[in-house]
Amino acid sequence: MSKKRKQYSASFKSKVALAALKGDQTTSEIAARFQIHPTMVSTWKRELLENAPGLFEGKKKAGKQSDEPSTDELLVAN
Repeated sequence: MSKKRKQYSASFKSKVALAALKGDQTTSEIAARFQIHPTMVSTWKRELLENAPGLFEGKKKAGKQSDEPSTDELLVAN
């Protein structure tokens, strides 16, 4: 039988990523503390850093990552 992969909550991932951002422990120490693989610590830390600017954007801009016009804007222009 195949082993089912563990799925972690967003809350757990954020705790791990914030611990990694603090910088007072190594990745290996954090991984041991939370009983996960060190690669996951690095991955979640990188995802937090990449997505952090989006937390402070307004609702209108939150879903839009590029400067391209939306479908609604294109329909109005025509």
